[in-house]
Amino acid sequence: MKKLGKQTYEMANPVTISYAHALVGSKEKNGPLSKYFKDYFEDDTFGEKSFEKAERKMLKTAISDMLLANKINIDDIDLYIGGDILNQLVSSNFVAEELQIPFVGVYSACSSVTESLALASTLIDGGFCNRILCSACSHFSAAERQYRFPLEFGNQRQAYSQWTVTGAGCMIVDKKESQNCPKIKRVCFGKVVDYGVLDLANMGAAMAPAAADTIMEFFKDTKTQPSDYDLIATGDLGKLGSDIFRDILAQNSIVIENNYIDCGHMIFNGNQECMQGGSGAGCSAVVFSAYIYQKMKQKKLKKVLLLATGALMSTTTNQQGDAIPAVSHLIELEA
Repeated sequence: MKKLGKQTYEMANPVTISYAHALVGSKEKNGPLSKYFKDYFEDDTFGEKSFEKAERKMLKTAISDMLLANKINIDDIDLYIGGDILNQLVSSNFVAEELQIPFVGVYSACSSVTESLALASTLIDGGFCNRILCSACSHFSAAERQYRFPLEFGNQRQAYSQWTVTGAGCMIVDKKESQNCPKIKRVCFGKVVDYGVLDLANMGAAMAPAAADTIMEFFKDTKTQPSDYDLIATGDLGKLGSDIFRDILAQNSIVIENNYIDCGHMIFNGNQECMQGGSGAGCSAVVFSAYIYQKMKQKKLKKVLLLATGALMSTTTNQQGDAIPAVSHLIELEA
């Protein structure tokens, strides 16, 4: 059995992330990870007539640039697995139409990147595919007016809120081995967790329990502990959510020290007025593709856990009084 415990699956064959690429907006480019974001665009509309069309163009450009730079023939890709946070996955769907690759759309909100990589890993390990394209993206202005308020409203942001990242991250997952590229060794599919958070602005508090639940199950399934890893990265909990995440783990006798980061917490700095940090499906996708992936290729990080986190609410369920359920999918990477 490749299944370990209740939720974790171990790859029996090599599964490699051969290529990764990120494209971000100007706000992300001006943040702490500026030197890792080589490709960016200044205008949030990206020359399009709407923010939604800009997000679509951003995703298509990120994928095209990665394929072109690495001389990848699109006909050699067996499957495209991707997701975003706009209704009906319109960004990923429209890009898939242009690419004309067999497409599987996934949605676990901001955890879509690890969901897509986890599914790609199991398909390749099982011998069903040789090469799979994965992606996740989000756009601040498109997401803001879908989930919260029209931008023209100019509402005041709460101190515990987060800023949706404008960015697209894409990766190629291969069955071939490579000494220079990180391998996906295990994946852990998370359960949906609901701690009763009702506030659409308080994403960190809603998602932190799901991340804690997944990583605790992973440690139990694999008999590992935090000190076994060079880096543990959550998706987009922000500063507040990161603190809650660590508190929950500490209450369960699991202590994470200096080998922990949160993609949302590190993508913006305090001067950018993003309150608790970044969020959105593009957040962990671009931080992984630009920062973590490069550190692993350089062998500065050898063993990494990436847990993207997703809030599974909609404006409809929230207006009907439902709390915000969340999920976190985990991948274990090794250089």
